[in-house]
Formats: sequence, structure tokens, C-alpha cells
Amino acid sequence: MLEDRVCLVTGAVSGIGYAIAEACRDAGARVMVHGLDAAEAEAACDRLGGGAAWCAGDLLDPETPARLVAECLDRFGRLDGLVNNAARLNRSTIENFSAAHFDVVMAVNVRAPLLLIQAALPALETDSGGAIVNIGSINAHCGAPNLLAYSASKAGLMTATRNLGDALGGRAVRINQVNVGWTLTENEHRLQVSEGRPENWKENLPPEFAPRGSLLVPEEVASHVVFWLSDRSAPATGQVYEIEQYPVIGRNRISTR
Repeated sequence: MLEDRVCLVTGAVSGIGYAIAEACRDAGARVMVHGLDAAEAEAACDRLGGGAAWCAGDLLDPETPARLVAECLDRFGRLDGLVNNAARLNRSTIENFSAAHFDVVMAVNVRAPLLLIQAALPALETDSGGAIVNIGSINAHCGAPNLLAYSASKAGLMTATRNLGDALGGRAVRINQVNVGWTLTENEHRLQVSEGRPENWKENLPPEFAPRGSLLVPEEVASHVVFWLSDRSAPATGQVYEIEQYPVIGRNRISTR
């Protein structure tokens, strides 16, 4: 589905990001793996094997996005797909909300994707057309009480996706977003345990959170991302697709009986 294409995936050293990079590789793409830490990015690249390269940089720095795109073009000579996956998932409520925390979350989760898109557009806008996939969250619609800043940032990214889908509609670039539900990653497991849940927490999930009995896994999310990067999802642009095992909007589970 992505034969002979080049894809840049941010936040791709583990979890959903690494699964996306792996799925892109399996679909025929050459992949530029981004990570915050150079050693971790290089290790992820090594795991992917031939056809992959790596770059590193802190997306809090507004100069980083353009540099990552430039490094991808220098390494591969082209760019066909951009996946904005890197994000900050810090806990926050209205009680502990701070300007500094909010600025960090918005800078990484909203500003950096927009700067990456801005830098990548000239390369993506080719005769064959490029594709951008923003990784959002179902929290964009409301969000958990302890994810105030994160939810606001994903809502901002969602509106930006729709705005750019409209603004770029006459150009050879498509942009869509996948809003991901609760996904079992290594980081999510560590977070849940650090907050007091037992090691086997994922085996005792309430059915309203996991109707099939288990959470999403990164590989399931990645397969959807490959579709949105590929021509099979054309001509759709400016769309937001929910990856969850229940309808997100309008669900009213007063009782499970």
C-alpha cells in the first residue's frame, strides 16, 4: 500500500509510534524514525532494519520540525507521508492547571504538528500527492477529568486537521486524523501501575471501557494509519476517524444491564 514511499513518523521509538513505523515498513515504505532521544531513535531504527533512518529532536523547540523534515529529505530525497504521532500526555486538572504545563502540552501536541506540516508541504505537494495523518485522541471530544490540557490540545489538533483539509483541498496533499481510544502500550501499563493499579489491571477491565474484553493494541492503530496514508483512502481529506471499540459520540451508558 505504501510501496516506494517515504514516511516520517514522529515519536516512533515505542508504543503506537513504533508500531506505525513498522507497519509503514511492512507496507513497502522507507521510514524516518523520530525520537526525543538520539540513542532510542537509533535503536528503534536498528530494530526496523533496512530502509529505515532516524532523527532526534525535542519538539518543544520550534526549530526542530523544519530540521526533521530537512534531515528526511537529505536522507531519502523525498517525503510522501507525515505522521504526527509525538505527544505529551501529562495529567492535569483545573485545580493543578498551570500556564507552564499548558504551554508545554500545546507546543508539542498542536504547534509542532503544524510546523511539521508547514515544513513538509513543499515536498508532499507532488504530482503523486502526499498524505498527512495526525494522531489524535477520543479525549478531544471531552476527555477524562485528569486530562484537561491534553484533551484541549487534541481538540485543537482535530480542528486544525479539518481546517487544513479544507484549506488544502485544491492541492495534492491530503490530511486526516485518527482519534485513538484507550490503547495498551508499555508506557500506559507503567502509568497505570504507578497510579496504584495491580500488575494485572488490564485483565480486569470494566466492559464499558473494553466491550471485547481487551484494550486496543498499537498494531491495530497502525493498520488504520497505513490506510489513511495510502491511496486507498483517497480522495478523503479533512476527516476525523475514531479508532475505538464503541461509538464515541453520543454514547449514554447509564447502566450496563
